[in-house]
Amino acid sequence: MSIERQFSVARLVRSVSLGLLASLALAGCGRGTADLSAWVEEVKARPAPPLDPLPALKSFPVIEYTADGLRDPFSAPVGSRDASGPRPDPNRRKEALEAFPLDALRMVGTIGSGPGMVALVLAPDKVTYRVRKDNYLGQSDGRVASVSPDRIEIVELVSDGAGGWLERQAALALDEK
Repeated sequence: MSIERQFSVARLVRSVSLGLLASLALAGCGRGTADLSAWVEEVKARPAPPLDPLPALKSFPVIEYTADGLRDPFSAPVGSRDASGPRPDPNRRKEALEAFPLDALRMVGTIGSGPGMVALVLAPDKVTYRVRKDNYLGQSDGRVASVSPDRIEIVELVSDGAGGWLERQAALALDEK
């Protein structure tokens, strides 16, 4: 028997087996669906289960809010502004280093000695500025109190939240990088 003939016989056997399998599969689908339809009708005919009763509504006590004689919580407290305490000067001209937060500034050195010592401060804009006593830097009205070879002492003014101002000590140390 030649190879071509063997292949054609194998194809014929395969085709016949697939045909038989398909016939069997379709024969299983040919059964009636009468029992399924009857079951669906029976389930639809059953009465619906009763619903749970609604929970009883709780009654809450009525509280009357009378704030007629009280201070408005969104306005400043009366007498909280102390005119004698420290406060920023609104008329003072801002200096260049007040545009940067204090933690973004780096002290990189000093020039001179004694009371006339000048600190060199590198800002984020990559410019080195000269800083002396009574100059301002940082965004919290920080005034330079003193300049030493290894640090700059600063006094900042921060709001106390009640309309007043507090002095806070800060320092900028020499960057050893």
